[in-house]
Order: sequence, then structure tokens, then C-alpha cells
Amino acid sequence: MNNKFVYTPGPTRVRENVRLEIAKETTNPDIDVEFCEFYKNTCKKMSSILNTEKDVYILSGEGILGLEAACASLTEPGDKVLVIDNGIFGRGFDDFVKMYGGEVVYFSGDYTKEIDIEELEKFLQKENDFKYATVVHCDTPTGVLNDLSKICPLLKRYNILTVVDSVSAMVGEEIRVDDWQIDIALGGSQKAISAPTGLTIVSISEDAKNSMKNRKMPIVGFYLNLTIWEKYYENKWFPYTMPINEIIGLDRAIDNILEEKLENVLARHEKIASATRKAFTEYGLKLYLESGYSNTVTAVEIPENIGALNLTKHMLEKYNTLVSTSLCDYKDKLLRIGHMGENANLEFIIYVLNVIDKSLKDLGFDGNGSLVELFNKHYLNLLDIDFV
Repeated sequence: MNNKFVYTPGPTRVRENVRLEIAKETTNPDIDVEFCEFYKNTCKKMSSILNTEKDVYILSGEGILGLEAACASLTEPGDKVLVIDNGIFGRGFDDFVKMYGGEVVYFSGDYTKEIDIEELEKFLQKENDFKYATVVHCDTPTGVLNDLSKICPLLKRYNILTVVDSVSAMVGEEIRVDDWQIDIALGGSQKAISAPTGLTIVSISEDAKNSMKNRKMPIVGFYLNLTIWEKYYENKWFPYTMPINEIIGLDRAIDNILEEKLENVLARHEKIASATRKAFTEYGLKLYLESGYSNTVTAVEIPENIGALNLTKHMLEKYNTLVSTSLCDYKDKLLRIGHMGENANLEFIIYVLNVIDKSLKDLGFDGNGSLVELFNKHYLNLLDIDFV
């Protein structure tokens, strides 16, 4: 399983200094109050990345834990919930809503584009009696990015709470929790944050907390109950034993981001993504999306006579490189380039583009020139360097 070159839309490459932190001997997180302070400080650093004064918690469990926990904590039987659907994961929120007794209403958009704000507003003018709405920031199977800065304030105007899956966007795309009036924002450690898999990041607004506290029926279960975190710092007590090594690693990964400066991290993602999209288009392959491109994932259509699954199989067997296709109907149609986190660095994108180029040519696709050369041309244009 080791020594492969992995270039997927998460989990991403983990920097050596993060791996070394995880290997350190640790204390007992249940009773050592110094860990409580450390945890609180890590959450505070994450708050600065999310641009929020709201409470931020780190939960033990992969990002899906956070999505289900948000729905479990908010949903009561019979609640109407708006599921904003323009991607596989967007629609997939319905499973969590339904399993806790919620009634799902969909607002469905074109899967090749971001959500149309004007159409959403027309929909809400006619129907808006929803307890909360779910929306995916970046829907990873196609890489479509939704504009939270417009969607969430619009929903709040109708007193609809917002649950945002930003697992595949957080740190690679800007997120301003307070300015955009996001009630629950959810992220995962293994995507653009570039820490190991296994942690969920969640921010919770006062409106969301009040909704959870004022339920007619108690929240089902314990582990997915977000209200159990509210007094952890005051009581110096965690609801369960925290995965201290993983949190120490996450703290180091967050420091890597803050030391580079978030604005530089976001700019790096934007340049890598833009040059990648332009390179593939000029090379002769079609991007799946028409608009709403994410800076963390690019989905490229692979010719039917080659097939995305055959291409990734070839890359793994001949070049020891692990790249992923997509899900469901897109499984053999799309190749996904996961330029997020540590993977959104020049040396790594150039390597994987070279492997993709060679593999396509091995399988009989004659692209227009070299993917790497095309990428370099567009990347240098974005840098706006004046060579003397």
C-alpha cells in the first residue's frame, strides 16, 4: 500500500512535519487539563481560518460524522428540510434527513453548474417553511462549487438554518462563516487541510444551538449529539476520549496553513486549478462542468474508447500513481484531479499531469502537445512575472 504517488481529491498528501507530530508520545486527554487548553487553542486557530467568532469543535470521526451529526441534532420527526441538490453529495444529504424522520424537499439544479441564485430565490418565494437547508460547498464527484456568500444569506432571510458541507472546499476555497451567516459549517481533516483522515471540524451558530435545545423530542443517540460539546471547556471534560495524536497532527497542519498565510494558500489553489483547467481544455479533453469550477477538484471527461477506469488502472499498474475516477454514473466517465492541500503544489501537479499525459498516449489518445507544457504556459501567465 505504501510508496504510491497519490493524487486524489482526498485523502491528500500529509507533510512530514505533521506525520512527525503524530508520532510523538502523548498524555491522557481525559484527565490532563493541558490537553484541554491545547484543544481549545487548536479550535481557535481553525476559527480564524473559517472567519468566525462562533464555537468551533473538532470531533473524532471522518467528515461524514459531521454531516450526520448536524442532521441528527437538528431534525425532529416531521420537520421539513430543504436539500439543495446539484451533485451526488448534495442530494445525498437526504439520507441523513430521512433517517431522523425529516421530510425532504429538493431544490435541484443543473449538475454541470453552480446553484442558480435567482431560481433559488423564486423557489423560496413560493415555499420557505423549512427548519433548515443543506448545501454542499464543493460537490467532489464533479468538482462544482456553490456560492455560499449568496445562498446562505438568502436562506437566512427566510429564517432557514443552514448546514454546509465544506469538507472538500475548506482551506482550498474561502469560507466566511459569520459574514455569510452559516449556521453549521463542516470540514474534514483529510482534504485541503492535509492532515490524516479521522477528524471533523464543525462550527455552530447560536441559532443552531437554540434550535437543538428547544426540540420537542430529545436528540436520538449520544455520539452524534452536537449539544454535548457546549460546556467541555468550562467543565474541562470531553464527551469521549479524544484522538490526541490526530489532533496534535491537525494542529501542526493548521500551523502550516497559518505560517504560509491563508490568503497565499487560497491564491496557490486558484492558480493551480486555473492552469490545470486551461491545460486540459487546450490538450483536447472536455471539462465536465460548464461553470462553477472549484479550486480543489477538476473533473475531466475521458473518451469512451479509453474509459476513466481503464485509464486509472493503467496509471496505477504502469506508473504506480493513484488517481480517482468519480462515482455512480460518472464512474467510468470522469477523471478527477484533486489539486487540494499539499497536492496543490507545483511539483506534485506537474508529476501527475505528466503521468496522465503518458498514460493517455499509451492508450491511444493523441493530445494536443504536452499537458505539462500547456500547464506551465498558463501557470506562468497567472504569475504575471516580468522576466528581464
